[in-house]
Amino acid sequence: MKNLVIVESPAKARTISKFLSKDYIVLASMGHVRDLPKSTLGFDPLDNFKPKYQISKDKTKIIKELKSQITKDTIIYLAADEDREGEAIAWHLIPALKCEKNPIKRIVFHEITKPAILNAIKNPRDINQDLVDAQQARRILDRAVGYKLSPLIWKKVRYGLSAGRVQSVAVRIIVDKENEIRAFEPEEFWTITACFMDPTFEAILSKVDGKTQKITNKKQAQNIKQSCEEGKYKLENIEQKDIKSYASAPYTTSTLQQDASTKLGFSVKQTMVISQKLYEGSINIPNHTGGLITYMRTDSVSLSNTAITMANKVINQVFGEKYNIKTPRIYKAKTKGAQEAHEAIRPVDMALMPKDIKTYLDANEFRLYSLIWKRTIATQMKEATIANTTYKISAGKKGELEFQAKGKKIIFDGFMAVYMFDKTQATADIFLPEVKTAQELSCKNIQTIQKWTKPPSRYTEASLVKKLEALGIGRPSTYAPTISTIQQREYVIKTDDKKLKPAPIGEIVDSFLVEHFADIVDTGFTAKVEENFDKIANGKISWQDVLRDFYEPFIKNVEDKEQNAPRAKFNDSRVLGDDPKTGKPISASVGRYGPYVQLGTKDDKDKEGKELKPKFASIPKEFSVDKINLSQALLLLQLPRTLGVDTNDKDIKVNIGRFGPYVQVGSNYYNIKDEDPYTISLDKAKQIIVEQDKAKAQALVKEFVDEDIKILNGKYGFYIKHKNKNYKLPKTLTAKELGNMSLEKTKEYIKNSPKNKKYAKKTK
Repeated sequence: MKNLVIVESPAKARTISKFLSKDYIVLASMGHVRDLPKSTLGFDPLDNFKPKYQISKDKTKIIKELKSQITKDTIIYLAADEDREGEAIAWHLIPALKCEKNPIKRIVFHEITKPAILNAIKNPRDINQDLVDAQQARRILDRAVGYKLSPLIWKKVRYGLSAGRVQSVAVRIIVDKENEIRAFEPEEFWTITACFMDPTFEAILSKVDGKTQKITNKKQAQNIKQSCEEGKYKLENIEQKDIKSYASAPYTTSTLQQDASTKLGFSVKQTMVISQKLYEGSINIPNHTGGLITYMRTDSVSLSNTAITMANKVINQVFGEKYNIKTPRIYKAKTKGAQEAHEAIRPVDMALMPKDIKTYLDANEFRLYSLIWKRTIATQMKEATIANTTYKISAGKKGELEFQAKGKKIIFDGFMAVYMFDKTQATADIFLPEVKTAQELSCKNIQTIQKWTKPPSRYTEASLVKKLEALGIGRPSTYAPTISTIQQREYVIKTDDKKLKPAPIGEIVDSFLVEHFADIVDTGFTAKVEENFDKIANGKISWQDVLRDFYEPFIKNVEDKEQNAPRAKFNDSRVLGDDPKTGKPISASVGRYGPYVQLGTKDDKDKEGKELKPKFASIPKEFSVDKINLSQALLLLQLPRTLGVDTNDKDIKVNIGRFGPYVQVGSNYYNIKDEDPYTISLDKAKQIIVEQDKAKAQALVKEFVDEDIKILNGKYGFYIKHKNKNYKLPKTLTAKELGNMSLEKTKEYIKNSPKNKKYAKKTK
C-alpha cells in the first residue's frame, strides 16, 4: 500500500521526505490547483452562489503527475498549511484528483521538524469545511467586486484600471493620510535650553509659572531668555524613580513585518519570502534537518510549553539563572479578530543560536532569524529595571521658570541583555552629573531655537500593516499581497524615503469609489466583512448568507452607477513653466488615458484668430506626474517626431502610445519597445518596418481585401481580423483548411464569435 503526502511547495516536500520512510511519497501541488475561471464571473448568484471551479491551466501537468502516483489503495495525506487558504487547497485537491474513494487524511503541523511531521501522520483529521467555506466566501466576494466594479471604473475613469475589496480600502487609508498632510498648517514653537557648566549638562524649559506652556513666538522666547539672564539657577528638587521595562510579545505576522521593516529595512513581501524559506527548511545545516522557524502566517502571540522550556534552558546557559523568570510569561493577543489556535512565530529549536548557523544562511536569512530568536528568548527573560532621574531647576528673575534635565541608568538589564548582540538595539545610559539639592548652578548660555510642527508622516509598509490590523482589515495571509497589489497597479508609489504616497490615478479612483461606493472603501464595513468570514470559519453563519447580504445591494448600486454616475473628475494640472521657443505654458496632469504633459491651452489662437490645439505627450512610467520638471517635459514633447519618408513618400513618424513607443507609416503601426523613440534613426526605423511587414506577411493565411477581412496566425493561434477587431477561431482548424475557407464561412465565424470584450478589443 502506497502513501502519498501532498504539500504546497517543492522545498517543503524535500524537507518532509527526509523524515518519512520509503513507504511515503511526498509531492507538491504548487499551491491552489483549482480556481474560478478568469473569463467569466465564475459563480451563479441565482443558484445559491454555486462556484464554477476549474483546474488552472498551469496545474494540469501537476495534477497528471499526482494522479500517476495514486492507485485505488493509495492513502492520501493532504498536508497543506493550517489556515483557510491551506484548507481550501487540500479540499480542491480531492475533486481535482478524482480520489474521493481513496482514504483521505488531512494532516497539519506548525513547524517542519521530524517530531511534528510524525505526530501529524499519527493524528490526521477530516477537512474542516467551515474553514473552506470562509475561504470560498472571501474568494467569491472578492471576485464579485473585481469582476463587476472594474469594468465600471474602465468606463467612468480609465480603461485598464481595476478595483479590489481590501486593496481599495488600503488606498483609501493612504489617500486620507495624504489629505491630512495637505491640510496641515505648521505652527511655530520655540525650545529653550539652558547649558550649564561646572558641572556640565543641559536642561530644557518645562514650565512657566508652574504650568506647562508652549512658546509660540520669538518675542516670548527673548523675554524668557532675558528673565533667565537676570535671575539665578537653583536645583530645587531631584526625583528618582525606578521603572520596570518588559519585553514585547512574541512575533505575529504583522509585528514581524513591522520590525523587519523598521530594523532591517525589509519590504513586507521580502519578509514573507525570507520567512517562508526559514519555515520550509531548505537550508543545509549540520546536525539539523527541517525548518528553522514555526509557521509564519499567524496572529497568535502564545508560545507552547515546549518552546518556553527550551527558552528557559537557553537563558540559563547563555545569560545565567538571574535572567530567568520563575513563572512563564503568557501573552494575549490585543488585535481585532486574532485567532489564538496557533503559536507565535518562533525558532523551532531555541538552542540553535544565530551565531552558530550564520555561515549556513545568506545575510538576510541570518538577520531575520536573529530578529526572531532574540524576540522569542527575550519574552521569557526577567524585566529590566531602569532608574530615571529628573533634576528640577528654578530660573528667571522671579524664579517663575522651571527647567528639567533627565537622566537614566540601567540597574538591571534583564531581557535587554539579549539585544546586546546588536548594540544598536541596546538602551544606552544617559548620566546626569552629581548635583545637590538647593545648589546654585552656573549657566554658560541660553539657546533659543525656532521650530515648526511637522505634518503627519506618510505610512510605511510596516505602519500600514499595523493600521490595517488595528482596524480589523485583512488577515496574516493578506497583508503582503494587498500592499504589493496597490503598488503593482500603480495606485500607490513608494517615495525615496520608502513612504507610501498615493499616485494621481489612485486618488482619482479613490475619489470615485468614495462618492459612489462608500461601503467598499469604508474601513468599518470592510472590518465587518472580515468578522463575518471569521464567523463562517467558526461555523456560526452560512457563507451563502454573507454573500447574499453583500451581493444584492452591491449589484443594484453598480447597475445604477453605470447609468447615472458621471465620469470621474481628474485633478487640476500643475504648471511646470514656459516653453523657451513659443512662450506657451507647459503643464502636467492626469487624464482618461493616463498622465501627460501639455504645451499650450485650449484658449490659444494664431495671428488670424483661429484656435490652436494644445500639444500633448504621455508621461512614461519612469517619470512621476508629481515630480516631472520642465526639462523632462520638453523632452517628452519632442514627440511625435517625423524621421523622414518611405519609398512611397509617406511620413515615418515615431511616438509613444498607451502600449509603448512605436513607428507609424500612414495607418500602419510598428512596435519599437527595444528602441529609444527620442534617438531612433531613420535607417533603424526602416529596418524595423521591413522586418515587421515580413512577419505580418508570414502570419497572413488568407485575405478578403474588399471586405477588410484577414485570417492570421498569431501568438495564440489562428484568428480573424475584421475592421480592427479580432475574432476567435476553433483550435481544431488547420492552416490548409483556413487557406481554403470561403468568405461566407469566414463571416459566419465572425457572427458567431463569443462576445469577449477583452479579446475583441481594438488594435492599432
